[in-house]
Amino acid sequence: MDATAERRTLPPWLKVKLPTGPNVARLKSASRSRGLATVCEEARCPNLAECWGGGTATFMIMGEVCTRGCRFCSVDTAARPPRPDPEEPAKLALTLKEMGVDYAVLTTVCRDDLPDQGAGHLAECVKTVKAENPKLKIEMLLQDFRGERTLLETVIDAGPDVVAHNVECVERLTETVRDRKAGYSQSLGVLRRAKEYAPETPTKTSLMLGLGETEDEILKAFDDIRSVGVDIITLGQYLRPTGSRHHLPVKEFVHPDDFARYGELARERGFLYVASGPFVRSSYRAAELFLKGRLEAKGAA
Repeated sequence: MDATAERRTLPPWLKVKLPTGPNVARLKSASRSRGLATVCEEARCPNLAECWGGGTATFMIMGEVCTRGCRFCSVDTAARPPRPDPEEPAKLALTLKEMGVDYAVLTTVCRDDLPDQGAGHLAECVKTVKAENPKLKIEMLLQDFRGERTLLETVIDAGPDVVAHNVECVERLTETVRDRKAGYSQSLGVLRRAKEYAPETPTKTSLMLGLGETEDEILKAFDDIRSVGVDIITLGQYLRPTGSRHHLPVKEFVHPDDFARYGELARERGFLYVASGPFVRSSYRAAELFLKGRLEAKGAA
């Protein structure tokens, strides 16, 4: 199925209007004024108005060019992207202050070209944002650092309130869906080490559905992810980037009822929170509200 045909055959539950309005325009202006990229905009996320209006924003740091070429992702790739902007931590901190959000997700491209894969820059972003916005809760959605523990620990030491890393898909499909530098076991190892190193910090991951996985494979992924101590999981529909013939086609549009059932099966495995639905993404307001509530309760205690 080509990209045009895929768009024509979207089921009714996946047809929504893109968010607009004065609040959306104001927050876009605040992020663009300093040359920052929000994942909310780059991915044309249909949840943008809900998240921004409710006090959540997601920023992609270290630039908009990745050293990997996953077949589900619309981010540009290059062997040597431009160096990270040394002013980005300060720009990010001030922008988040202007936006007035109370929960920020900081995600990142992979930078295999850098000696520390960008760990030092990410840690500086977390520290600077926290210094300027002491009440802001920060979720850090990390790359895998090719399994190098000391780099992961560098970022965790900066003090993010939530550590996230996405497994992305079931084990069998990993080689087809993700860049060859990534790996299912490697991602599980990142999540395991994050929980071992900072056991009180919530961990989170995400799976895309609709890539050709079976139910048994989904349930095995739930078990594998829970076995490394992950607290939060989100499940959403994979959609091929608009107009692309180079990314993987959608194999199945998973019905909302099936998402609800998978969500319940995940909850039965002991996750603290599960968000499951066609429009759920790794950064999703409902999951972040749950996390924010737990973090605030912990702080009060």
